[in-house]
Amino acid sequence: MLGASRRSLSAVARLRGAASCRSLSPSVSSPDFPNKVSESEHGVPQFQKRPFSLLSVPSSFGFHKFPQSKLRESITINRRYESSAAAVDSADSNCEKFEYQAEVNRLMDLIVHSLYSNKEVFLRELVSNASDALDKLRYLSVTEPDLLRDGVDLDVRIQADKDNGIVTITDSGIGMTKQELVDSLGTIAHSGTAKFLKALKESQEAGKDSNLIGQFGVGFYSAFLVADKVIVSTKSPKSDKQYVWEGEANSSSYTIREETDPEKLLPRGTRLTLFLKHEDKGFAHPEKIQKLVKNYSQFVSFPIYTWQEKGHTKEVEVDEDPTEAKKEGDDGTTEEKKKKTKTVIEKYWDWELTNETQPIWLRNPKEVTTQEYNEFYRKTFNEYLDPLASSHFTTEGEVEFRSILFVPSVKKEDLIDSKTKNIRLYVKRVFISDDFDGELFPRYLSFVKGVVDSNDLPLNVSREILQESRIVRIMRKRLVRKAFDMILGISLSENRDDYDRFWENFGKFLKLGCMEDKENHKRLAPLLRFFSNQSENELISLDEYVENMKPEQKDIYYVAADSVTSAKNAPFLERLTEKEYEVLFLVDPMDEVAIQNLKSYKEKNFVDISKEDLDLGDKNEEKEKEIKQEFSKTCDWIKKRLGDKVARVDISHRLSSSPCVLVSGKFGWSANMERLMRAQTMGDPASLEFMRSRRVFEINPDHPIIKSLNVACEANPDDPEALRAVDVLFETALISSGFTPDNPRELSSKIYEMMGTAFAGKWTSGSAEVEHSQPSPPPGIQNNEASEAEVVEPVQVEQQK
Repeated sequence: MLGASRRSLSAVARLRGAASCRSLSPSVSSPDFPNKVSESEHGVPQFQKRPFSLLSVPSSFGFHKFPQSKLRESITINRRYESSAAAVDSADSNCEKFEYQAEVNRLMDLIVHSLYSNKEVFLRELVSNASDALDKLRYLSVTEPDLLRDGVDLDVRIQADKDNGIVTITDSGIGMTKQELVDSLGTIAHSGTAKFLKALKESQEAGKDSNLIGQFGVGFYSAFLVADKVIVSTKSPKSDKQYVWEGEANSSSYTIREETDPEKLLPRGTRLTLFLKHEDKGFAHPEKIQKLVKNYSQFVSFPIYTWQEKGHTKEVEVDEDPTEAKKEGDDGTTEEKKKKTKTVIEKYWDWELTNETQPIWLRNPKEVTTQEYNEFYRKTFNEYLDPLASSHFTTEGEVEFRSILFVPSVKKEDLIDSKTKNIRLYVKRVFISDDFDGELFPRYLSFVKGVVDSNDLPLNVSREILQESRIVRIMRKRLVRKAFDMILGISLSENRDDYDRFWENFGKFLKLGCMEDKENHKRLAPLLRFFSNQSENELISLDEYVENMKPEQKDIYYVAADSVTSAKNAPFLERLTEKEYEVLFLVDPMDEVAIQNLKSYKEKNFVDISKEDLDLGDKNEEKEKEIKQEFSKTCDWIKKRLGDKVARVDISHRLSSSPCVLVSGKFGWSANMERLMRAQTMGDPASLEFMRSRRVFEINPDHPIIKSLNVACEANPDDPEALRAVDVLFETALISSGFTPDNPRELSSKIYEMMGTAFAGKWTSGSAEVEHSQPSPPPGIQNNEASEAEVVEPVQVEQQK
């Protein structure tokens, strides 16, 4: 029944008596608003007047979900709330006055003052109602062909009079009878009202967005957002009479009368006339109306025409001086000079089809060409480049919807931190919203553009409905899955440059997805790309890494640094490079966090080679035991010297050419992460100290410097030079391992001091002694012996020390 419909405003108002009323303002029907166009002999459009309509029957006011099988049933239920109409003596019994139900007054007050935050949705609501009226007429005409006997085209026409602030919307749909006017516009079904008032109260108490957009059947009343007065003139093909409903925003009553003016009669359908408020007269501009139709109702299945000013060029004669118009020829005859003309633009008004773009998502994907997809993408999203990829699909089953998704060619701005409007939600081809914050797509896929059209959602969707709807949750999962399939298709393309371009623009988004979306790690991981020690100039995927792994290799190794150059020169890679193990270079600030969230790929764990307890699978326990015994005292000696700077000193299994390295604790920050956290603007020093990993000092027992220190530890552990060498080794290990020294000046002083000791007398004092002990060679004789003495003598001095 219509009274049970979602957007129904029914519940019959009963008339207590005929009432005379004040004279009603006639509905706007200007002869200046023609319908058909013909051309005069000069080619200038000439217009023929034809009455036309605008709104429609109960369904035209929002019965988008009404069962078609019940549309012809009697509208005689929901009479629980009966409105009263006072009988007043009057000479004109044609005009009847009705009192609104009390709850209607409350509702209208809420609509005007607090319900809608965006006034422009009024046109979307009214056009949707008109489309419903046309749909109903088309459906009923299958069994009742006489309903279309008037032969009027099924369309919607919108006129705007900016001078008088009037908007007229006409449809040629099913129209309404007098009783249907009373049922639909006079009262509100108690179930809808109760839910509406309760939900609004809860929404305000919770401080939520109250932009419900007609959620409880108030689509028609959205007209009062912008209008002081609304006139509905309607003609049903089932009735011989046309009726006019008139209501004002701040009035407690409305009137219904029969239309008697022949010039205002409609063949069929409804005309809705809005007399705009002073502050909302901007909506009466034809350009504004056209823009709103293109935005909200571009894909409505019926043609929507708007009244627009146009122009065409025309040649007109230019007035000339009569004396110059004639010219005397050589033979004495008078010649007429050719008349001058100029081109002018002659303006005129005509209907213009506004919703020209067809909803290609309703077509079979096999019938749509790539060129059509690209053209639709450019028009819908105002792009100038073709998309990298597109995905056109239909989902059926528990939830039914159609969608087309696109991957842009370039990234225009920093989309990660900004709100986007890349997903346009339609319900039955009517635009609902593009203002989403993760309801339909996760934030890391905000670069994906597309349209989604569902018949399962209510026509007017609020943010609260989207967040709580089970249908939306199912839609989100399927949309995300399709988006990943589309991106994977780019990565598997024969043209590798396509994915390189994609990764350059949108790689950071996928890394963000690794941090935020654990459910889709298996879909995200194959899409990641990194440099490595075996591929410094070309990005590789994790699949390629796994394929290149050595048979004995068990884990996926990586190292984080600020650049490829820093990563490839890090001391951590020395043994892995010798074993020809591939190591991923994580040079982007987001790489390390993304990999840590993935944890593994294809049963291969990610291992950071800059952290302690690195196992390369080639341990020799007997040899290690011997080395530990040999250098155990040295390790304790170095730990005692460094104190709390390191957690412990170990024998390294990752070094081959460097004397030592400083590695991070297993569960703390790496050197790269510590560097990034220090650079944060809002970094907390206390948390930095807490999260800073304990450091393990690893020494290479095969390096000459470590062997010398081992001898020094055995011979004289308190030797100042040996202790100073330990300090310098630790500070240099800090730098080579990616850490930042706490006191760079102290490190430089120690290095200068050691350099001074090493170079002391090597050139200056040695050359001075040679000069004093040996005479200058005779002129012309080369001083080869002196040169040899200068090289050897400082070494002897060093040995004497």
